Formats: sequence, structure tokens, C-alpha cells
Amino acid sequence: MDNLEEILIEGGSLNSSSSNEWAKNLEKLPVDSIRLVEMARWNKLSIYRVPEWFKNMATDKNTYQPKLVSLGPFHHGEKDLEPMEEHKHRALVHIVKRSCRPLKELFTAAIEEVVDELMDAYDNLDPKWREPAGRERFVEMMVLDGCFLLEMWKGLSRKEAPYDYAPNDPVFSLHGMLFLWVGIRCDMLVIENQIPMLALFRLEQIWRGTTPLSEQDINDLVLDFVCDPLRDKDKPRKRIVENKLCLHPLDIYHKNFCGLHPAAPGKEMKWESSIHCAVELKEAGIHLRKCSNTLVIDYKSGVLSLPTVSISHDGTEKIFFNLMAFERLHSDAGSEATDYFIFMDNIINSESDVALLRSKGIIKNLLSSDTEAAQLFNNLSRGAVLNPFSRLHEVRRKVNTHCAKPWNKYMAILKRTYMSNPWLLISLMAAASLLIATFLQTIYTILGFYP
Repeated sequence: MDNLEEILIEGGSLNSSSSNEWAKNLEKLPVDSIRLVEMARWNKLSIYRVPEWFKNMATDKNTYQPKLVSLGPFHHGEKDLEPMEEHKHRALVHIVKRSCRPLKELFTAAIEEVVDELMDAYDNLDPKWREPAGRERFVEMMVLDGCFLLEMWKGLSRKEAPYDYAPNDPVFSLHGMLFLWVGIRCDMLVIENQIPMLALFRLEQIWRGTTPLSEQDINDLVLDFVCDPLRDKDKPRKRIVENKLCLHPLDIYHKNFCGLHPAAPGKEMKWESSIHCAVELKEAGIHLRKCSNTLVIDYKSGVLSLPTVSISHDGTEKIFFNLMAFERLHSDAGSEATDYFIFMDNIINSESDVALLRSKGIIKNLLSSDTEAAQLFNNLSRGAVLNPFSRLHEVRRKVNTHCAKPWNKYMAILKRTYMSNPWLLISLMAAASLLIATFLQTIYTILGFYP
């Protein structure tokens, strides 16, 4: 299997002297073997570098770049992120001392046992990490980065700093964690800045000792941090309906953001190029209503149901772009987030559309203005294409069919003009009654002349 993979990979770096030999080896490969080798290779990957062409679609070139802390190998050692390295080492020292467990025999050994699996999760990993010295540094990096995250998560979940830190600690005091949470959370959700959940699970197992730890437990720990770190203990926690270990923190956030959805249809849907904006939908008599289901958009009997989404200055746009990048680069991630952002871009043309959606509770806008919110959604879907199998094509078709009927628009005008004001409605009914009475009186008069 390894020889087959080497033959396939070598094709991209051949010189003229070796091309004939490579071609002969390639011709001998059975088609089924090639398929199995490639499938096994792609199945291991979950953390990717964003291609330049994809980066160019984002309005901010730093969308896929961490700002405070490097996690994993892709941004390790970058100068702008070096200040946090000291605090990673401090976190490791505190965790090891607090747990009363040896670093090398337990924490490091736990990562060494799965280091190949961890490396294989990274696409286009620099070969230097697989060399003996690089391999050792990779293990050290996983332990440092993983323990740093665990320390941050646990401190915020307890709503108090660990007892062994100074109350004025710049990072691990409650003050430090509260003010750094937004930046670290945002860096945790950058697709190039991920740590496999397997590494975090292993480290948490060592930290807990004999206390049982399930894969669901570590999923929930990460979910609390990225979604609701200050959750009241009496409040039910969010749960990902998945009992297996997720891939990494971005995968956990993605599953929580998208929720559970009906399976995509097996056939391509009839293509609907676009849809009217929210204000025009209202004018056509379509009612906009928020729904509790995560990312489920539906249309039925003149009602368009949309999930609630919050946008703010906490890196919302950056996180949304990274969700789309994850769906674009990881084949098993689906396309729910991308399809949703495209749909929202369709129905938002201006601040008036945002204002309408905000009034319905569909958008919770914490940005400076509705104009800024409109720009956010309009920027997101630039260059993106709706999945041909997405059920949103059917939603678009139903909505467009409704809007194409003039009667629906006339009824909407009638309702807005008269139904919203009881006095106008009473006047309309009185006028209609008078008209009917006049008509009947005319009929009776005519019949009186022609007995």
C-alpha cells in the first residue's frame, strides 16, 4: 500500500530520466488498488491550508490567519504569534504540577502513541516534521498547544482562575481569560490553526487520571468554550448529537452551527438562479418567521421560516469564512453553511432588508449598523455556488412561484393598506356594505318596473 502511494505521489516531481520508469510502474497498478490508496489517503485529512485562489475571495487577507496564538504546525513559529509561546509553557507547567503526573512518561507518551495519526490529519504537512528531530518537536508542540487550550477552557468554565495563578496574571487570571477569550476563540476556529481532537482527548485523559472521560465529554468541553463559556451551570448545555470524537474545534463549531438536517436528495434539484430580497418578499405577501431549528430554511403556505443568526464584532465574519473553507476543502463536511450564506445574500440587498429581518428576530445585529450587516452577508458568498443537490433550490422555486402571481401582491397591498389600521378596515367594510346595498336597491327598482 505504501509503495502504491509513493508511485502516485512521485508523479508530480518527475524528471525526464525517471519518467519512463514511473510510467511503467503506473501501468502495472490495478485500478481498484489506486482507488483504495487514494481513498485511504484522503480519509486521514481534516486540517487544510487554504488555497490562494480561495483566500482572494475574502475581503480581508488575514481571514485565515490567527492573530494571538498558533495551534498546530501551519503557523507555528510565526513572529507575530511568538508572545503567546511563553504562556503555553506556563500552562503546561501548571497542569503537570497540579496533576502530580510526570510529563514525559504520561503527557508526552500519550501523544507519541498517536503521533502518526495526528500528522496524517494535516494536508501538505512540511516533511521536516516527519524527520526524527521534527517528530519530537511535533509531539512537544501538540502537548504545549493542547494543554494551553485545556487550561483556558477549564478556567472559563469554572468562572474563576485556577488557584495556582496570580490574581493579576495577564492570561490565566479571570480578567485575562475574559478579555482574551474572543481572540483565542476566533483563532481556534481558523481552519489552518487546528489541533486534532484526538490529541486533546489524550491529554484530557491523562489530566483526569482515573476519572472516566468519554469522547462526548471532550466534544462538549470544546463546544462550551466556542459557544457559551460562561454558561450557567443550571442551564442545560448544548449537545452535539454525535457520540464519536469530532475532528477538531472547527468541526465541532460547524456541527453545532449547522445542526441536523434532512439528507440531501439523491438527484439534482431544478436550478433556481436567485430569489427576491426580504423587502420584496414582504411586498409579495410572504411572511418572514424565525424558527428554532438550526440552519433549516423552509417555505410553506406563504411563510418563509429562517433560523436566527447573531453577528457581532467578535470575529463573526472571519468564523463564517472559515466554515465555508472547511466545507470547500473537506468532502465530508457537507455544504449547509455555504448554502445558508448564499441564501441570506440573496434576500439581503440593503440595510432595509437587514432591518426587516432584525425586526422579525431572524438577525441579531450587534454591528455598528444594518448597512455593515448587509455588507457582511454580501461579502460572504462572493465566488460561492449553491450545491446542485441543496433543498434550498426547491425553497427558491416555491418562493418565486408565489411572487410570480399578481394576486398575491394585490392581496398583500390590501392587507398592508387596510388590515393594519382598524379604522381603515371599518371604513372599507362600510363602503363595501353601502356599495352592495346600492346595487341591491337598483336591482329591486328595476324589477319593480318589469313585474
